Amino acid sequence: MPVPQGPRPDLTVNSMKLLAFDTSTEILSVALTDGNHVWQHSGPGGAQASRTLIPTILDLLAQAGLRLDGLDALVFGRGPGSFTGLRTACSVAQGLALGTKLPVLPLDTLLAVAEEARFQYQPGADALQLTTLLDARMDEMYVQRFAWAAGAWAALDTCTLRRPEALVPCTADTLLAGNVFKVYAGRLPAWPAAQCVEALPTASAMLRLAPALLAAGHGVDAAQALPLYVRDKVALTTEERARVKARAALATPP
Repeated sequence: MPVPQGPRPDLTVNSMKLLAFDTSTEILSVALTDGNHVWQHSGPGGAQASRTLIPTILDLLAQAGLRLDGLDALVFGRGPGSFTGLRTACSVAQGLALGTKLPVLPLDTLLAVAEEARFQYQPGADALQLTTLLDARMDEMYVQRFAWAAGAWAALDTCTLRRPEALVPCTADTLLAGNVFKVYAGRLPAWPAAQCVEALPTASAMLRLAPALLAAGHGVDAAQALPLYVRDKVALTTEERARVKARAALATPP
């Protein structure tokens, strides 16, 4: 696990100049703040992210009139998510940090999903129970539960991989957030539509989460900025793919 660098008493939560980016899904998300304003970009990611991430970062820096070495820290989505995407984000974060000596905050993508869902759908909530569901491909989802209280998130468990049918039904006061509702339609337990919200791990959500984490000492140096892999398998066998197709066909209404 990365070793925190220690608290930064020289930084206040509202004054940090931060760059955040996420390439863990099919969407490339980049955001930059000078402590007062936010510049952001969202566009196609996936295989394109390795080609477009750095030009997008440079463009946002130019728009904001900021220099990379004038920032306080770099933030990247460490996973779970696409293997290629996580390696792209990690390598860019390490490269930029090595050149500038900036601290790096590797931020969990499912926590960013939780924050994006809260901000978009229940920004005024004093308390919130939320289960994040991110498509892991290969007929599985990344699942993790969070609770929002006193202006901060707490993880209620660790991230696990589950098939859609294996998801345990949630209570009526739990919000479900992620990108699986269309992908696995008909295979998930039935919930009221109001409980299911589309959300991705956005860079702007990371900017909202990062200041308190950095001030608490969760930044690391470049060499310790590593991706989070929940599974160690990147592809299905032919037989496994056939089983996935069969399950999907059975779940699809005629």
